[in-house]
This record gives sequence, structure tokens and C-alpha cells, in this order.
Amino acid sequence: MFAYCLFRIAPSTQCIRSSAGAFLSRVSTLNRIQTCGYAKKVASKGKGKGMMKEELKGPEVCKDPVRLTSYAVGVNIYKQGEDPKLKPPEEYPEWLFQLNLGKVKKLHELEPDTWEYWKRLRKESIWRNNRLHKGKKL
Repeated sequence: MFAYCLFRIAPSTQCIRSSAGAFLSRVSTLNRIQTCGYAKKVASKGKGKGMMKEELKGPEVCKDPVRLTSYAVGVNIYKQGEDPKLKPPEEYPEWLFQLNLGKVKKLHELEPDTWEYWKRLRKESIWRNNRLHKGKKL
């Protein structure tokens, strides 16, 4: 925890009773105590020990199989409007169905003549270099 300390000198007071019954106070400059005052935490509104925490709610999950197969559910990013309707597969480009949606291929599985091979090789060399220099100091 990072906090700063304010030092102040608090004088100790001695009370002397006189013969007249009055109290006289005198400050002793020899008996000074050094005290430390920390900054107080700022209390936020609406939070405390007695307050209930509000739970975050995610988006509603659609479980209707007809709607899931006919609309692209969750694609609409606007507050108003509807999800777009799915088109037949013939209207989409061929490369869309050739995308790899599974696990990433290993380096030895890729052809050395392709762009993906060199991109993966560069990424793995960066990972290796980062592991080698992880414990070294500058």
C-alpha cells in the first residue's frame, strides 16, 4: 500500500492546579511527540458494508432454434434494429467457407511457400526470444 506520511509535532500539555482552584495550562516545549497522520481514503457514494452489490448482467441468450438458424443473432451492434437475416450459402464468397475455425496449425503442418508459414515462423521466433530474455535484466 502506498501512502504518504505527514509529520507534525503535537505539544503535550500539563495542567497545574493553583491554590485558587483555577486550572492553568502551560505547554511544555521539551515534551513534544512526533505523530504520523495518513491520508484518509475517499469514501465512494453508495458503497459500504450494508449496501448490496449490483450484479452485472450479460446479454440475453437466444435459445430459439428457428431464430438461430435463420438470423445472425448478436451481430447487430446498434440499440435499435434487428439482426440480419441469413442468406443461402450460394450468395456468400467461397473463401468464407475455407477459413480455419479450429485450432491453429503447427509450423510443420504449413507449406514453406505460403504467407501463413512465414507469419507463424516470425510469431514463434518472437515467443522464443521473449522466453529467453524473460529472466535477464537490462
